[in-house]
Amino acid sequence: MADKEKIKDQIRTAFATVEYPGDWCLRGSNEGDEPLLVEQDFKGKTDWRTLEPEFIDQAPDGFSSALSFFSNEAFHFYLPAYLIADVDGRLGQTDLVFHLTHGLDDAKRDERINPRRYGERTWLDHVRGKFAMFTRAEAAAIVEYLKFKADADPLDREDIDVALRNFWNERLADQDKDASCFTPNIQSYESAASN
Repeated sequence: MADKEKIKDQIRTAFATVEYPGDWCLRGSNEGDEPLLVEQDFKGKTDWRTLEPEFIDQAPDGFSSALSFFSNEAFHFYLPAYLIADVDGRLGQTDLVFHLTHGLDDAKRDERINPRRYGERTWLDHVRGKFAMFTRAEAAAIVEYLKFKADADPLDREDIDVALRNFWNERLADQDKDASCFTPNIQSYESAASN
C-alpha cells in the first residue's frame, strides 16, 4: 500500500501554484439549478487548502455534484482538495474516481457524447479538453492517487487500470515527449545566438 502522506505531499506540491479561476469562472454550465448552486457555494473560496472535506463532499447544497458542474478551470483548481480528502477516506458521497476515469474505458472513449449537440465530439475528446491544463507534475500526482485507489478499492481497479492505460500514462509520456522535442531547438537557437 502506498504511503498516504507521500501521495498527499505530492498533490500539495504539484498543485501549489494553481491560481483561483475567479468567481466568474466557477461553473461549466448554465443548464439547470446545480451549476448556479456550485457557483454560490464556491464563490470567494480562493484557497482549496482551507476547504473542509465535509463541505466539498456535499457541495452544492447536499447534491455532491460540484465536480460535474465545475468549469474546467475550477475543476483544475479544486481537484487537489478532493484528492487529499479521498486519500484520507473523508469523501462519502463524491465519487472522485468516476470523474477521473469516466469516458476512458474502451467502450466509451470513442463514443460520441451527444451528436445532435456536439457533433463528432467523443468522450475522449471531452476528457482531453478537460485535462489539458494539467501539468506533468499534476498528472503524475493524479496517477499516484489512481494507483492508490486501485490498491485500496478492488471495485475501482478495472476502471482505473483502463483509464491509466487509455489516457493517464499516455498523458505523462506525451508531456515528456513534448518537453524533449523543444530542447534541441532551444540549444540550436542558443548556439546560433552566441555566434
